[in-house]
Amino acid sequence: MLDLFLITSLGFLGSFGHCLGMCGPITVAFSLGHPAEAAPSRWQSVGFHLLLNLGRLLSYALIGAVIGSIGSVLVAGGQVAGIGSGLRRGMALVTGGLLIWFGLAQVSPGLLPKLPFLHPMLQGQLHQRLQKTLTHFSLSRQWWTPLLLGLVWGLIPCGFLYAAQIKAAETAHPAVGAATMLAFGLGTLPIMLGVGLSTSWLSQDRRSQLFRLGGWLTLLIGVLTLMRTGEAMTDYAGYGALVALVLALIARPVSRLWSGPLRYRRVLGVGAFILSLAHSVQMLEHSWGWNLQAFEFMLPRHQWGVIMGASALALMLPLALTSTDWAQRGLGTFWRNLHLLSVPALLLCTLHCLMLGTRYLGSGHLSPVQAIHTAVFVSVVGLALMMRSRWFWSLLSLDRYYVPPKRS
Repeated sequence: MLDLFLITSLGFLGSFGHCLGMCGPITVAFSLGHPAEAAPSRWQSVGFHLLLNLGRLLSYALIGAVIGSIGSVLVAGGQVAGIGSGLRRGMALVTGGLLIWFGLAQVSPGLLPKLPFLHPMLQGQLHQRLQKTLTHFSLSRQWWTPLLLGLVWGLIPCGFLYAAQIKAAETAHPAVGAATMLAFGLGTLPIMLGVGLSTSWLSQDRRSQLFRLGGWLTLLIGVLTLMRTGEAMTDYAGYGALVALVLALIARPVSRLWSGPLRYRRVLGVGAFILSLAHSVQMLEHSWGWNLQAFEFMLPRHQWGVIMGASALALMLPLALTSTDWAQRGLGTFWRNLHLLSVPALLLCTLHCLMLGTRYLGSGHLSPVQAIHTAVFVSVVGLALMMRSRWFWSLLSLDRYYVPPKRS
């Protein structure tokens, strides 16, 4: 029930921003498409928009059932059955990650790059076509016309709708998937009815605030989804933190060849800290049961691994707290010196992984495959650190591509 309540709240809050902008023109097309002498009465307009949105909700529920059915088939037998299966964990990780991505895009537009399948041109063209179709068919006197139009409306690609669809896929159950999509649609219903029957009754500023609040709710749903993956989240959060930290460290020296990491370096750095914190909390929850005395019964090698991981997290804390324009201006030249702590943080994270071991790197006696994984892992970290040095680029005769650190 908590998931359905959150997804309904997400639909309601997000509809103030996204739905008004993308689907608002569709809902008012009925009124605008009629000539003045043939304008519908108030009750005709109410009936049209009720049927229109009923068709949209039915379409959402059908999509949710189909997506949930696909998920249920994939996890129905063999090694993929059960809540702890690799496939279900993978689905939850992808779902949670995308929800967090969508939430961040709502909270701070422009913070993250656009995902390819959310290209606005595709969505815009389809919405324009649907609006023209709605205007044309709304002149029909058949009572079922708006119901059919609503069914088509629910099939239009929409980035905001994807957040609910991937959550429905993660349920891996047709009925729960349909209920998830229906709950989302019910959340958007008040705004879609309101904008169809009236003009803008909320200021742009207030709609923007509610849309951002919906973004925070999307983040919450994503985090809750990830937290339910158990030990898988423990591993992958740690891997994600390492990847983000490596990309943040090489962002400046490789910016002439690859500008992406430099553009989002601050996001990568803060993301590395958040993922490290999530990794630590998950470890305490699922492996230790919040029993800190378990540390005393660990092997010395594992104890040192824990100490190094905790030290890395402690080094990243001041970096995350000062990852603002205000802190950069206030600290001046000391700001860069402080953020050089990310280098020992990466080294400590590397030692943490090697000493504690993972399902891929192993612990103690390494299998041949785990030995290869370990060698690749150490090589990637070493390469990332060497790329920060002009000497390394000169050695490869690529010093013209090297970007030195700023002195200001």
